[in-house]
Amino acid sequence: MALNIGESCINCEACAPLCPHAAIRAARPHFLIDARRCGECLGDYDEPQCAAICPIEGAISDAFGNALNPPGSLTGIPPERWAAARAEISAR
Repeated sequence: MALNIGESCINCEACAPLCPHAAIRAARPHFLIDARRCGECLGDYDEPQCAAICPIEGAISDAFGNALNPPGSLTGIPPERWAAARAEISAR
């Protein structure tokens, strides 16, 4: 299996140096993970290092499309609460 980097990637370059298998490369419009090289850090680390360092919630997912750092995981703000706050600010 391999991980995927989605379109929300901002090319911050935080993940590439941490990959133990050099599976992450720069591409346009965002970084990509080479599925042939990605081992999901199994045997190297307890968790995928790209997802552990990624500052963008939901940017990295597993082969099934499940976000490894889902919305709310980094900020601690549940997505529903964040949406309500944005709606309130927009209404002002």
